[in-house]
Amino acid sequence: MGKSELIVGLDIGTTKICVVVGEVGLDGVDIIGIGTSPSTGLRKGVVVNIEQTVQSIKKALEEAELMAGCEIRAVYVGIAGSHIKGFNSHGVIAVKGGEVTARDIERVIDAAKAVAIPLDREVIHILPQEYIVDDQRGIVDPLGMAGVRLEVKVHIVTGAVTSAQNIVKSCHKSGLDVEDIVLEAFAASKAVLTDEEREIGVALADIGGGTSDIAIFHSNSIKHTGVIALGGTNLTNDIAFGLRTPTQAAEKIKIKYGCALAELVHQDEIVEVPSVGGREPRKLSRQVLAEICEPRMEEILALIDQELIRSSYKKLIGAGVVLTGGASRIEGMQELAEQVFNLPTRTAAPAGVGGLKDVVDSPMYATAVGLLLYGAEKHGKENKIRIRDKNIFYSILARMKKWFVDIS
Repeated sequence: MGKSELIVGLDIGTTKICVVVGEVGLDGVDIIGIGTSPSTGLRKGVVVNIEQTVQSIKKALEEAELMAGCEIRAVYVGIAGSHIKGFNSHGVIAVKGGEVTARDIERVIDAAKAVAIPLDREVIHILPQEYIVDDQRGIVDPLGMAGVRLEVKVHIVTGAVTSAQNIVKSCHKSGLDVEDIVLEAFAASKAVLTDEEREIGVALADIGGGTSDIAIFHSNSIKHTGVIALGGTNLTNDIAFGLRTPTQAAEKIKIKYGCALAELVHQDEIVEVPSVGGREPRKLSRQVLAEICEPRMEEILALIDQELIRSSYKKLIGAGVVLTGGASRIEGMQELAEQVFNLPTRTAAPAGVGGLKDVVDSPMYATAVGLLLYGAEKHGKENKIRIRDKNIFYSILARMKKWFVDIS
């Protein structure tokens, strides 16, 4: 199997590391392998221990390579964390020759990204929202159009240089090349949102282990991104503390018996809770567990709602909210979210892939499958890596050389 036919998505999460291998065919992307491993080297979406992260990546890689029957050399990797910031920008140029060329599109995007960004931050994505040719709005691709003035509205996503470099280093130490670094919320949107939702207006809330990532779409373009540094791990810690049980047992109890809305739980339901220090397991009412889960999940959803209001796009979300990510699987999340957001809400698993799609039919695989679909879109195109494993000094040097070339 040729390397060019394969696309690999690597989701480096706070609680798990997931590798998904896909084969690009005429009918789309077929899943041919998947590997997962517990993640120990990350906190709130950011690498805090490179060696532990490398070990976890290698375990997930071996599993995926065995299932897919191939050797993995390059990956599309996700990035998250509270250091991620997104903002909108605007660029204007005069069109030379009366017809918009590919060079004009490059120039107008360069004009839009000419904003002051601190040296400790790096641009991860420049996502065009719409082009405007001579006051004609809503243009998706202006190439070849007649006009004298070209404008573009873009959404720029930036992240901490060091966080991105640590992800690249972890991949390199695992024997992998990084094809591109992708914002996790943007990747997940590729796997779970429909074209109709993007057009009408939708908010995606990817509630993972360490972070909850938000992306708002309207008129087929991304309008806002945000990250909240709370996720499923916070709930696991609450359960471990509240029920006085080990963290690993709390995680299993959360997945199997957790409920985000106490009113959905019957009074007579009982949960067996392992004790610490070799004591006998105890039996507790599931109602007690639900009363621990509900306040934490309500807090996370309320913070997401505040982000939607702060973005000023909440009134444009006609299609409501789509929940995905591992923590969205908890029973009652959809009902609680509808109460908090006062909008129609659904929980989504990845779609738009073939092959072993049953293996990834869970919201926890949304980011990994989204990275795969993002890679498939880029397949065959020249794709430059924006974040390289080098220090800031060389980055500045390269920029200065480019300025001197432009001046001369």
